[in-house]
Amino acid sequence: MSDHPMDQAVALATPLAVAEQPVGFVAKVGALPAATKMKLGMATAALMATLVAMTMWASQGDWRVLYANLPEKDAGAIVAQLSQMNVPYRFTEGGSALMVPADKLYDLKMKLAAAGLPKAAVTGNELLDGARFGQTDRQERSNMQRALEGELVRTITKLDGVEDARVHLALPNQNGFFREQQKPSASVMLTLHPGRTLDRAQSAAIVHLVSSSVPELNPKAVSVLDQRGTLLSGTQDDNGKTLDEQQLQYVQQIEANYLKRVQDILEPVLGRDNLRATVTAEVDFTQSESTAEQFRPNQGTEPAAVRSQQSSEQTSPSSTTPTGVPGAASNQPPVPATAPINGASAPLQTAQAGAVGGGARKENVVNYEVDKTVRVVRNATGTVKRLNAAVVVNHRTAVDAKGKSSTKPLPQEELDKLTALVQEAVGFSKERNDSVKVINAPFVVDATPKADEPPIWKQPWLLDLLRAGAVPAALALVAMALIFGVVKPAVTQALTPPPTPEEEAKAHQLDAVVDDENALPGVEGLPALEAPKENLKLEAARQLARSNPAAVANIMRDWVNGEAG
Repeated sequence: MSDHPMDQAVALATPLAVAEQPVGFVAKVGALPAATKMKLGMATAALMATLVAMTMWASQGDWRVLYANLPEKDAGAIVAQLSQMNVPYRFTEGGSALMVPADKLYDLKMKLAAAGLPKAAVTGNELLDGARFGQTDRQERSNMQRALEGELVRTITKLDGVEDARVHLALPNQNGFFREQQKPSASVMLTLHPGRTLDRAQSAAIVHLVSSSVPELNPKAVSVLDQRGTLLSGTQDDNGKTLDEQQLQYVQQIEANYLKRVQDILEPVLGRDNLRATVTAEVDFTQSESTAEQFRPNQGTEPAAVRSQQSSEQTSPSSTTPTGVPGAASNQPPVPATAPINGASAPLQTAQAGAVGGGARKENVVNYEVDKTVRVVRNATGTVKRLNAAVVVNHRTAVDAKGKSSTKPLPQEELDKLTALVQEAVGFSKERNDSVKVINAPFVVDATPKADEPPIWKQPWLLDLLRAGAVPAALALVAMALIFGVVKPAVTQALTPPPTPEEEAKAHQLDAVVDDENALPGVEGLPALEAPKENLKLEAARQLARSNPAAVANIMRDWVNGEAG
């Protein structure tokens, strides 16, 4: 190795002229080490396989349940039909449901229904459309009964909480004798959703629906039971039991109404979380009826009322029947009286004349009205006999100047005001012995979570979301790991420009100076250093040229001539 400065300059300039840079990305990748190229090829193949898997998963789409809990015979017929239609299908775990692509669900249902599948499906009035010619009366009645049962099943399954239903109708044949005719009856079997129950009002609605759909069907002849064998319809003859339930519902409604009044008037003052109240009502459902009749005598100063009055008068004419001893004197008419009429003997003569000559009769009947009072009293049912209201108020929370909170009880004056408000809200009555109690006590805050509410990671919707997105998420993570772990470093290494001759020369010079077995790392391995702001040797040479130009000229002449300095 020559120590002449000119030789060193020529040697440093030679790599710049000889080195050839690769052209294009393919050539740069080909220039990579064999191990790097093998890793890049394997990563590219794995990435392509991941993309193909993601594409196939996305092409499958969403799957929906076509039919569930089908009999084996119907399931086999539907699978054979789907195979003929070239429609993909699969069964869920356990084989309880048949699933098809979501975009073909409704189309397949209509096509299978047109083919009469599944045969175990509920049929209604469409059963009468295929009536055959020549069918007997018994077959016609059977089809009518099956159609009516199917329509009732369709209607009942629309109710909230009912998963499936079966209806059995007993329709006896009617004859011409009315007394010998049997009444129809019905039984309803309900399959409820898990965790759901039917109240008495819903079961009564089902009974009314079935009894109204069948002629001459008495609601008492309809039985409703669930899948556990529990009778839901109850006995309709027990009127007392039904009345008790209605009374209980009425009492609950009254108590809820009074409780709402108390809460509405106290919550704006105390807050929703600082108030607990309850109201108990004693309701009288006693039914009593009394009838009274009262007669008042016709006495006193007031005139009596005349109900009816009847008067009759009868007068007999004068009689000329002869009297006395028979003879000539008795057959002659009497001579007129010679006595004065206005004298003392006139009344006697008149009386004698009346007695002898005729008679008169008078009758007068008067019926007076007798006073009668009829009073019928029916006591109202469901009257409130007594009200008991209890209210608990939380302690008041106060914050001091330092921001520390503390609780303190309410003063008695404020409790009295709250008691007066509650009394006015419920209509307090001393005659009914109503009771209203308002107390002040600190509330205990329970920080334990609810046991019946599962955590967020156990929610069904979250589990379904994780199951649906587990495979795409895993494939995406594999693709990102391949891209950022293998492909990107290899591409970065291929696209990185080669080091400049000056950097290579400096690296070789450093290796020569160290002169050991371990070569120093290349330029690409060294951190970038900041260039010096000024070159001390260059400044020294310039200072020497300015101060002693002759010496500098001699040195340059010796370099050009090749002489040693």
